[in-house]
Amino acid sequence: MIKIIFSDMDGTLLTSANKLPDGFDETMAELKRRGVIFAPASGRQYFSLLKTFEKYVDEFLFLAENGTLVMHREIEIFSSPIDRAAVDKVLEVTEPLKNILRVWCGKKDAYIRREQDTAENQAELNKYYTHNAVVDSFDAIDDTPIKVAMFDVTGRADEKIYRHLAQFYDDLQVVLSSDYWVDVMSKGINKGEAVRNVQRILDVKPEECAAFGDYLNDYEMIQSVGHGFAMANAHPDLKKIARYETASNDQFGVIVGIKRLMAEGLI
Repeated sequence: MIKIIFSDMDGTLLTSANKLPDGFDETMAELKRRGVIFAPASGRQYFSLLKTFEKYVDEFLFLAENGTLVMHREIEIFSSPIDRAAVDKVLEVTEPLKNILRVWCGKKDAYIRREQDTAENQAELNKYYTHNAVVDSFDAIDDTPIKVAMFDVTGRADEKIYRHLAQFYDDLQVVLSSDYWVDVMSKGINKGEAVRNVQRILDVKPEECAAFGDYLNDYEMIQSVGHGFAMANAHPDLKKIARYETASNDQFGVIVGIKRLMAEGLI
C-alpha cells in the first residue's frame, strides 16, 4: 500500500493559472483518513510552499528547492548545502549573460542583487521565492547556500543559461527546471535523492510511494518510486520512464491519478 505521494508543483499539481486543482482539499482529507502523507516536491522555496499550503503545515512533507531542503512540521529532516566557493564560481561565470535573473538561494532566504531589483524580476521571483531579500553584493550574505537559480524571461533557458554551464556538469548538479529556469546544486542532489533519503529516514519502500511530475527535474523522482506518473503535458523523456500517464495539470491530473490509485486498491 502507498504511504507517501510526492508531487511536483508547476505544470503538475498547479494549473496554468497557478491554482490548486478542483477537489484538492477533499482528496487531501481522504488521504489523511487513509494514513497517506502528501509531499509537495518542487524547485520552489520552502517558504513559498508554506504560503501555498498554509493549512497543511503540520501534515505535509515538503521537498523544497529541488530536493536540497526537506522539512516536516517545520523541522529540517534533510538538507544538502552547496559549497560557497562553487556558488561564487557559478555566479562569476554567469555574470556576463544578458537579461538573466540570478538568485542566491539559502536556507533562510532567497537573494538578488540590487541592480536586478526591477518590478518584472520581483513579479517572477515572488512566484517561487516569496521570502526574498535585495542585497548590494552576494559576498555579504550570512546564510547557508543550497542552490543557485537562474531565470530567462524568453523561455530559452536551455540555450541561454544551461549550455553556458558545461564546465560544471561533472562537479555540480545542473538541471533545467523548466523552459525558463536552471538550477545549480551540489553534485548528486535532486528530487530523487531527496525521495530516497525520505524513504530511508521514514523506513518506507519505493513501492510504497507514488510521484507526479512534468519536467526533467522530476526525472529521478519518478525513478525513485514504484508508482510514477507523468502528466499529459510532461516532457517526452519523462513519459518514457513513468509507469503511468495521467491527465494534464489543467485537467487536474494529480487528483485523477490519486483517485486511480484509490480505485485500484493501492491506497
